[in-house]
Formats: sequence, C-alpha cells, structure tokens
Amino acid sequence: MGEPSAERLAAELTAAGHLTPDWVEPWRAVDRADFVPARVWVSDPEGYRRFDRADDPDRWRALVYSDTVLVTQVEGGATEPEVSSWPTSSAMMPRMVAGMMAALDVADGHRVLEIGTGVGIGAALLSARLGDSAVTSIEVDPVVAAGARRSLDRAGRHPYLAVGDGMTGVPERAPFDRVLSTCSVRTVPWAWIAQTRPGGHVLTPWGTGLYNGVLLDLEVAEDADGRYATGRVVGDAAFMWERGQGTAPDFGFGVVGAGTPTIVTTTTTTTLDARVLSGSRDAAFAVGLLVPGVRSHIHRTAGTSGVAALDSLTLHLTDPETRSWARIEHVPGRTEFAAERAGPRDVLAEAEAALRWWHAAGAPARSRLGVTIRKSGQTEWLDTPETPIGTRA
Repeated sequence: MGEPSAERLAAELTAAGHLTPDWVEPWRAVDRADFVPARVWVSDPEGYRRFDRADDPDRWRALVYSDTVLVTQVEGGATEPEVSSWPTSSAMMPRMVAGMMAALDVADGHRVLEIGTGVGIGAALLSARLGDSAVTSIEVDPVVAAGARRSLDRAGRHPYLAVGDGMTGVPERAPFDRVLSTCSVRTVPWAWIAQTRPGGHVLTPWGTGLYNGVLLDLEVAEDADGRYATGRVVGDAAFMWERGQGTAPDFGFGVVGAGTPTIVTTTTTTTLDARVLSGSRDAAFAVGLLVPGVRSHIHRTAGTSGVAALDSLTLHLTDPETRSWARIEHVPGRTEFAAERAGPRDVLAEAEAALRWWHAAGAPARSRLGVTIRKSGQTEWLDTPETPIGTRA
C-alpha cells in the first residue's frame, strides 16, 4: 500500500464505499497532515492521552492518515493535561467527514456555510470541490480559528473565514444553498434556516442529553406562514456539543455537593426499566427529546467475579438547570425498582411517561424521527410532521 498519504487515505475511503465520485479528487488534493497540529490527544482507556509528533513522528503520521478522530484541543484550551476526558475540538474521523459531505449533496455553483471550522479540513475540502469564493466557515474559538487560517493558507485554500458564534450564522454572506454544522445541537438555530435559500438544505448532528447523536437533514421551504425547514434523521453522528448548548463537564450526577443548597430527597419506586434506556439507542434518543435538558449516566454494578453484571445497574437522570435528579436501582428479575428523586422538576415521572410513549408507539427506530423548525419554535415528530412525538400512538 505504500507510505501513509492523502492519496492512500482517499483510496482507502473509496474502497470502503465512503467517497462518492465527485469527492475523490478533493480528498486527494487536501492533505490531512497540513491540518492536524503537532500535539493531539488520542483515545485511551483513561480518556484522551496527549501525544506529540516529536515523540514519534512515524506514529503521528500513521495516526493522521488513519480513519480515526484526533482530538486537537481539550478543556477549552485552558490547560493541556496529559490525560483529559473533556475534548473541545478535533480533526474528525475521515469516514464521518466523507459521509457528511456526501449527504450535503452539493453541486457546482452552490454556496456553503460551515458551522465550526475546527482545524480547517472541512473548509479545505469544500473549497477544493466548489472553489474558495463559494465557501464560508465560522469558528467560535479564536485560537482554533487562527490555527485553521494558518493551515488553510499553507495549503493554498482561501475560503471566507469568520470568528464568532456559529449559532447566528454569517448573515453578511447569506443566502446559502447548504449549511453544514460540525457540532451537535439540541435545538436548530433559526438563523441557519433564515440564511438558507428555499430549496436549500441544513445538515447537522442532532442530539439529546440521553443520546448524542444523529444526523439531521432539513430542507428549507416557504408557505403561507413564512419560511420553515423540515426533515428527518438520516444516520448517526456523535459530535462534540455546540458550546452554548452543551453541559459543563463538572456537573456531578450526585448533584448535592459543596455550595449546593440542601434539597429534599424522596424515596419511591418505579417500573421504568433502566436496561431499555441503557441498551437501546432508539429509546434513549426518543426519551431524550421528551425530557429536554435531562442527562443520563449508567453505573454498572460489579458481580462477585469483579466483572460488571450486564443486568445490574444504576441509572442516574439529572437536569443541571433546575438541579433536579433521579436515581433508579435496577435489580435483575424484578419489575419494580427502588428509586430516589429530588429537586423541583420530577425528571423520574417525565422519563416514565416518555418511555411509555415510546413503547406505545411501537418502539420506533430513531430514523423515523424528524423535526420542523419555524421562527416560532421547533417541533419533533414521528414519521410525518402531522404526528408530533409524545402524542397518543
């Protein structure tokens, strides 16, 4: 196969069926090594471990041309620890980039807005495919943006780069035929819809606190009530959260801690089967939509052999905004389980009702879910916009 290179990576992606014909030449022309910094963080059992090119240039090059995500910033850039569990910027997995570019379905003459420049690879690929003048990219982190600009300049690519909040788009460059987000959102910003031509598309990772996430393809249109966008889930796409819609990593699942006002804990029971939310991505995503703002965490109980028992677990549900939480102790063989809840929001009751809806609807796959966005708000639905989720199945 020869030495790792952009040519070889493009060939591997093509052989695996990830590249459509119109994207082969852009992938050959854009060298990932031009955009990956010398310091990266690589997936490790403890989290993400720091790795410097100078320590092992051959390994660094092999990583760059492998089909893997490389974290390029952790903890918001405030520190650079050896190991971190909080990545904040990355060079995305090549197959994921290729899949999103294919789903974007661009054509010659299209103007594209990319939300989240990151290291600049996406902007470079779009420029190679459509031309510099057709591509606009915005990055919220000025340090990350500066690095991307340097890399793009070295690579001879000159798309329009903006620094700022991507949730507001880039109105001075609108309208766009395509908007591509490289970060997960819970709520699709109206600005993206407003800045897209009718007939254009918005492609974005979409997630909930219980499952991150899926890929959402929205078509923009107009009717008597004005502009809107509607579309459905077209695949899976686990991306870093848009910084304004994510949840701070230091919010603990115990909730009550130093400096936290004492709240009353209620002991109760529930029939909610924690194994469903921990084992079904379809259930987790749907329930997450119906309990907005709630996060989940699974703790598996070790058996006598020291190996975590598959059916013994504790499910934690938390709402950081209201400091509300619930804890369910799942015991194999039972249909009713010990639970605790606290805080002004009854996240346990909401999760129970959401899971009942999912079962009553026939346990639908997440690919049957979609969303419609108008200026007045966002409505999630099952199969068609006429069936909002949570309604009687």
